[in-house]
Amino acid sequence: MNAILRRATHFLGDRAPVEAAAADAEGLDARAFDLLCLTVACTLAVHLAHMPAWLGAALAALLLLRWLQRRLRGGRIPAVARFALLILMPWSILAVYRTPFGRAPGAALAVGLLVLKLLESERKRDARMAIGFCCFVLMSALLFGQSLSATLPVALALLPALATLRALQPDSGTRRMTALFAPGAGLMLASSPLALVAFVFVPRLSAPLWGAPGADAARTGVDDRMAPGDLRDLLVDDSPAMRIGFSGAPPASAQRYFRGVVLWYFDGRAWLRGLAGMRNRAPQSVSAPGAFMDYEVTLEPTRRRWLYALDVPLSAPEDVRMGADRTLERSRPVTETTHYQVASATRYVLGATLDPALRRDALQLPPGYDPRAIALARSWRAQSGNDDAAIVQAALELFRGGGFAYNLAAPPLGRDSVDDFLFGTRQGYCEHYAGAFAFLMRAAGVPARVVAGYHGGYWNDFAQYLLVRQSEAHAWDEVWLAGHGWVRVDPTAMVRRVLATAAGSQDGTAGEGGWLAWRDRLDVVDRLWDRGVVGFDALRQSELFTPLGVARLDWSQLASGLAVGIVMMLGLALLFALRAARIPPRDALAAAQRRLQEKLARCGVARLPQEGPRDFFARCMLALPASRNELITLAREYMRLRYAHVAPPAEPVRAYSRAVRNFHARSVVK
Repeated sequence: MNAILRRATHFLGDRAPVEAAAADAEGLDARAFDLLCLTVACTLAVHLAHMPAWLGAALAALLLLRWLQRRLRGGRIPAVARFALLILMPWSILAVYRTPFGRAPGAALAVGLLVLKLLESERKRDARMAIGFCCFVLMSALLFGQSLSATLPVALALLPALATLRALQPDSGTRRMTALFAPGAGLMLASSPLALVAFVFVPRLSAPLWGAPGADAARTGVDDRMAPGDLRDLLVDDSPAMRIGFSGAPPASAQRYFRGVVLWYFDGRAWLRGLAGMRNRAPQSVSAPGAFMDYEVTLEPTRRRWLYALDVPLSAPEDVRMGADRTLERSRPVTETTHYQVASATRYVLGATLDPALRRDALQLPPGYDPRAIALARSWRAQSGNDDAAIVQAALELFRGGGFAYNLAAPPLGRDSVDDFLFGTRQGYCEHYAGAFAFLMRAAGVPARVVAGYHGGYWNDFAQYLLVRQSEAHAWDEVWLAGHGWVRVDPTAMVRRVLATAAGSQDGTAGEGGWLAWRDRLDVVDRLWDRGVVGFDALRQSELFTPLGVARLDWSQLASGLAVGIVMMLGLALLFALRAARIPPRDALAAAQRRLQEKLARCGVARLPQEGPRDFFARCMLALPASRNELITLAREYMRLRYAHVAPPAEPVRAYSRAVRNFHARSVVK
């Protein structure tokens, strides 16, 4: 039957489909398989941060085992093993994420199926399908983040994919490995101008084509619930939380407290906003005797509704509500990079008078919890009388001299968490100290509340902005003192032994040297990328040509600009092609022969003007008897390439050039 089909297609004059199908059915050679494994490994590496560590390690081990099996033993993976892994992969995803829907489970499933595809990739057709799937999975990584540090790995991972496609071509067997990457890199560079035109003129949508991300979306920033251990993952996260540009000098390090959410209610385990933080009341009065600061905040997505402001904000940005506790809250969550202007005071008196309802909320404690802490607080009240400030100092002295330590690996606490912390472990981080301090104050009759936000930041002198990272999340307290209003108290600062966090020291200052300092300085590149690329939305696009007198660009003008840009790019490409056509092709064979003649001339055997190649090679063999065999091979190959072809094939010419480059004369007969 196959013979009949071949004869029929030959009779009809259409052999290309059969030849293409036969080429696709060819086996996958070792070099192409290595490049395919490299492409899959790069795709897996791009997604490692978005999946559980054990799943990433399992997929990496499976990829490595498949590469070793193909290199050492060869042969196909048994179908039973492949089927078992195919069943196990979705089951594992469902066991971890509890749902197959969403970005994180969808990306993990796609990467897992890609690695499984490698187990059956034995032919060129399988490799091409795997590369197409790789490119799709690579692009899905941009759904998790579009920063420069996330986009560059995706772009670079396309290079091994293109090199693999080049390795699948029929004439690639004799090419060097580095030569397989050159066409893809050239194509990416050549397409950059057209990509820039499309970036500027393709109309932006005011909202993405897909819906809002599900519950699996990555969430950053502090939460409105704080229990011992909740902030630990955030304190080891180096990613930027926000960037702040000030109209004047930045505040001192000790004043860099950024208020996020105020926690009023304690249920025995966790601090929550409670009804006091959610009631629609007028903001508490604030008087600022000193100058206030104007600044602009660029907040990264948090999936939460509150904004962060330097303590305390004097006004709310547009479409933002200011709560009674001077917190800023939007009507919708922050799902994209957000810019807003705020004015704040660092020297202030907040809430000079305290409403009775707020006082009750600021003294609330659940019954039946932490009896030892309550007894300690009541002893302070008995000793200090009506002096609330003395009670505050007594609590701070307890943290300063009571053997407490800052430790991100603090042991877990039991039902009476405050008692366990104060009289047992005495190890923890800011949420332990802030929660315990507020409990002690309330037990002693001093109104107190917990404030969660950020403290510290790195001031970038070059770009003039303050960088605040997630690892600088912090919790502190506010106590109400008669005549002073709400006063900020940071009990964590009283701890003597403070262990450094991932991004810097506990007080929020970044490391002074090494990689941490350089990382903070280079953040300016990410900021420019966020503003110029990620933040290039429909509004900025419509106002792009405002300096040229065009007020706003509509869809028709953008489409016209896109068409003009494409025509210009095609025109430049046509001019380049026509110019290249006028340039005579470089005779690589003649160039290699000239290099050989130069080498022989340095050995004392120069080619005479009237001497043909055959006579010249013969004379060289007599003059260099030690190199006779190499010269015979070079002569035979040169004569075949020069006189047996109208145009010598490219790869044999490159092989001849390599042979000339490796040729070294050994002796000369005088």
